This record gives sequence, structure tokens and C-alpha cells, in this order.
Amino acid sequence: NGGRCAARFAHLKGITGPSLTFETLAGILTAQVDGKRVKLEMTKPHSLKLEESLLIDGKKETLSSINTGVPHAVKFVEDIEAVDVVGLGRLIRNHPHFAPAGTNANFVQLEKNSRLSVRTYERGVENETLACGTGTVASALIAAFKGMVISPVSVKTRGGEVLTVHFEIEGKEVKRVFFEGDVHIIYEAEMWEEAYQ
Repeated sequence: NGGRCAARFAHLKGITGPSLTFETLAGILTAQVDGKRVKLEMTKPHSLKLEESLLIDGKKETLSSINTGVPHAVKFVEDIEAVDVVGLGRLIRNHPHFAPAGTNANFVQLEKNSRLSVRTYERGVENETLACGTGTVASALIAAFKGMVISPVSVKTRGGEVLTVHFEIEGKEVKRVFFEGDVHIIYEAEMWEEAYQ
């Protein structure tokens, strides 16, 4: 999500045209800005692990994981509203299996018309967030590897926005993945030099 916001900001401020490439800690990203809609090509995901059984708080939990720029664990659930995202998310995030860095934890429900709903516990924030771009992508890819969806996939975030994930998969390898959604300007501000002193 941050990459999409940065792309639209750069385009609106005349720093770039509607097509741009920029570097992040995860690698080089490319973006296409079309009005408020931004489509971002993500770095190539890696470290796919499907259907691992982990003991979490005395109970066996089945999780899959993939790194979409940062590590993500994905757990499919029947009722996304009934999940203790913070409690279970924290246990997954800090599980020894994902040590030492930990992981983000995504809870996913398959809805009608092959749409996904996702709730994410983000490491660093250490809480549930309203949306997580890399988590949205991880959830869509794991669902595809499990044969639940095909590209493109609509994903509803906790904040209510529906994002779209496009991908090309060969066997167990992701060749390309794109993440698309609207970027809204909330406000614009000016910082005075005094703020830096």
C-alpha cells in the first residue's frame, strides 16, 4: 500500500510520469498510475511453504507461508469475524518456527465469487491493521496455490477496500505479481523549517 501511495504522490507532484520504477527495502518496484488507480508490480515472492502444522497455544494450527517482500503466514478460516486476530496473530507472529524475525499473520476467508476477505496482524505494528498490501498479495497467492482462486483475485481488507491481485504462476513459482487499488488523497500539509530544529 505504501508503494502505491508513493507512486501516486510522485506522479501528482510531477516527479515522474504515470509509469515509474523505484527502489524499496524489498527491491525494485514498478508502478502504473491511472487517475486514482495504481497498479504496482511487486518483487518476486519466495520461500513458499504450504500446509504446515504448528503447535500454537497447545493446539495444532495449519498455516501456509510466503515472503512477498516481507514474511507472511496465512491461515484460512470459516468465519473471519470470529477470529481473535490480535491474540492468535501475536502467537503466530512470535512462534519459534518463524524466529528470529517473526512473521505477519493473515486470516483469510473464501467468499462467494472467489473473493477473499483478509484480516492481518502486522509485525512492527504489533496489532491488526485495516489493510496490508504484502499480506493481501500473500493471501491471494496462497489461495491460488491451494487451487481456490485464479488471477485476478479481489481481496476485501478490514478497512473495507477491495484490492485486486494479478499474478502468473508456473508450478510452485510466482513469475510475476501485481497489486492494484485506489489511492485517495486525505490531506496535504506544509512543514516549516522550524519543525526540523
